[in-house]
Amino acid sequence: MSQNDDAPPMEAQRYEDGSISYPTHPRSLGGAEAVETIDLSEHTAEVITWTESTATPPGVRQPNTIAIVEFDVDGESVRAIGQVVEDADVEIGDEVEPVYAEELRDPDVGIKEPESQEWDGYRFEPTQ
Repeated sequence: MSQNDDAPPMEAQRYEDGSISYPTHPRSLGGAEAVETIDLSEHTAEVITWTESTATPPGVRQPNTIAIVEFDVDGESVRAIGQVVEDADVEIGDEVEPVYAEELRDPDVGIKEPESQEWDGYRFEPTQ
């Protein structure tokens, strides 16, 4: 589903016990070892809940809509939290897809050195 073919994957991890986690971890909550990487950007998700922040950290747009979404990957539930694309309205139950963003916040604003971390990631965009 990712609209940018050069985008990195939105990696989740499947474990020996069948569970899936996002973000990835070396082992599942039950201690099972990882067996497969799954790219969540190839899937759609359902909005579980959302909120709009009007007092955001330096470099983050205002207002900033954040959603908790749930992917269904082969019958396994995988939840993620992230920004909603700018100027999009979402409601509980809406279908969204991950969309790659080169900058989730302005790296030149705030106390962190721009080279100290990654600034890209995924936002969620309604499919309709």
